[in-house]
Amino acid sequence: MQAQIMAILNVTPDSFFAPSRIGGASQLLEAARHAESEGAAILDIGGCSTRPDSRPVSAKEEWQRIAPALEVLRKEMPQTQLSLDTFRPEIARRALSEFGTMIINDVSGGCKEMYDVVRDAGVPYVWTLRGEYSRLQEADKLEGISLILDPGLGFAGGVENDYCTLRGMDKLKEYGYPVLVGASRKSMLYKLLGTTPEDSLAATQVVHFYALQHGASILRVHDVREARQTITLYEKIKGVLPEAD
Repeated sequence: MQAQIMAILNVTPDSFFAPSRIGGASQLLEAARHAESEGAAILDIGGCSTRPDSRPVSAKEEWQRIAPALEVLRKEMPQTQLSLDTFRPEIARRALSEFGTMIINDVSGGCKEMYDVVRDAGVPYVWTLRGEYSRLQEADKLEGISLILDPGLGFAGGVENDYCTLRGMDKLKEYGYPVLVGASRKSMLYKLLGTTPEDSLAATQVVHFYALQHGASILRVHDVREARQTITLYEKIKGVLPEAD
């Protein structure tokens, strides 16, 4: 099955990659439609930055950011699969209640309350391991939850740990769950190369290609067109695509 692309739509003023910051319903809708036209299958809405050294906004402010975004997307793009990037169970619960089924993408690593929310709602849940593959032993305890595994690049405790996490991705295969990888323009790239998030597009695609080789089935990205090109090249090299004209 072809890997899917999850497009990042940040309704925040402080995302680490400035071009991904979206303000206002019209800009959001334009960005969402553009991402979908370039090949995104999932739109991931975030209202609270989780960049390194960021200070989380209050739950009230997070809701004030994401609620209008979810409302306009549900109204204007009702068939599009949405994902909510939040670590707060109360935000997830309210969003599911008011805006219906969506993926809950929780970078925190999870907690009992969040597990109960997604289990009760019957929605997919991105379980972020934050580099701690030993936590996979707990997967059996999350019975009844439709898991998507995220190795947690950027949350593993520094650049070296991020690369150790990337190299260990094969550990995820035996569990049989979809695997999401979010490496797009992250510090593990630009700190190693001495560049910036803005100059990390090529490096991102290198890591995407490696992740596809090692079992990634969803790429969470800022740059949909380039991610689609990387997936196409990967599939061609594997021999999945038909002969070109």
